[in-house]
Amino acid sequence: MKLLAIDTTQAACSAAVYHDGEIQEQYVLAPREHAQRLLPMLDSVLAEAGLSLSQLDALAFACGPGSFTGLRIAAATTQGIALAHDLPVVPVSSLAGLAQGAYREHGFHRILAGFDARMEEVYWGVYRYNDADTVVEAVVADQVCAPSQLVAPSGSEQWQGVGDAWQSYQDSLQQHFAGMIDQVIPSNRALHAQDIARLAVVAYQQGQAVAAEQALPVYLRDRVAHQS
Repeated sequence: MKLLAIDTTQAACSAAVYHDGEIQEQYVLAPREHAQRLLPMLDSVLAEAGLSLSQLDALAFACGPGSFTGLRIAAATTQGIALAHDLPVVPVSSLAGLAQGAYREHGFHRILAGFDARMEEVYWGVYRYNDADTVVEAVVADQVCAPSQLVAPSGSEQWQGVGDAWQSYQDSLQQHFAGMIDQVIPSNRALHAQDIARLAVVAYQQGQAVAAEQALPVYLRDRVAHQS
């Protein structure tokens, strides 16, 4: 399978090509430069993989939650390419991508992924590694709420934290999940398009691709104007 994935969820901008199990990725921290950097990055990573857009089977993008502006850029770019080349699209949760990266880099299997959503709230996802599919899967649906309103996973298992929410609301989250957390990844751990690609390949194989016009950002709340 040949798939191109992009992410502009937060400060980083990245693109990755999955080609029959091999992945090439380009990644840069570029706050407020996504619109200028993304298309050249796509051309470059495709050239590195030796592929053209017409050879792809599908596109994927981190659909949110995240920066309002970043999500719009990712969705619009993906839709434009998909329409021009008649390609299906796999939208992937940015929190799932963050959790997948935590598994890839640190071997975490039970992950509490959180972005700082501002306004004293967090974007939150609870993920568990699925051995059968070799990717993480959601335990509950992604949500946005105050840290004090989060529901702790049931059972006695230990969990790992990842994402900048663990820095912004460190005291609240550590207290809320007291006794359940055995490790937290440093707050500068960012989302990578290669993890979006891995999740998208599995989702594509499970029939979860959509048409270009259905490739929309997921904001989780209506007050998106304050998130950029």
